[in-house]
Amino acid sequence: MTRAIVLRLAMLALTSPAFAHAFLERSSPPVGSEVAAPPRRITLTFTEGIEPSFSTIEVRDAQGVLVTTGKPRLDPDDNRKLVVELPALRSGRYAVIWHVTSVDTHKTEGRFQFTVAP
Repeated sequence: MTRAIVLRLAMLALTSPAFAHAFLERSSPPVGSEVAAPPRRITLTFTEGIEPSFSTIEVRDAQGVLVTTGKPRLDPDDNRKLVVELPALRSGRYAVIWHVTSVDTHKTEGRFQFTVAP
């Protein structure tokens, strides 16, 4: 009898719905990179679709000062790509802090740095 219960619980675990989250798959500029020219935009590609109304991208310089950016928007060809336009950046290190809500309403966040070469 105990084996039957364990088997049924195992079957339930295998058939439970998967709860996915939008994880950062890649970025432009790449995570931890040094770029020769200041990027004109940040593009973040996630593992699933993003809801732009509930998602943010923040860029800060090496002193922690917020860089003024446009409002993040979806790439019109791919709802997994969130894009934000940048002003002209100076040489130095920048932090990108993101908070996204995926289309299935799960929230994730993260941060990374990149450097604009002198």
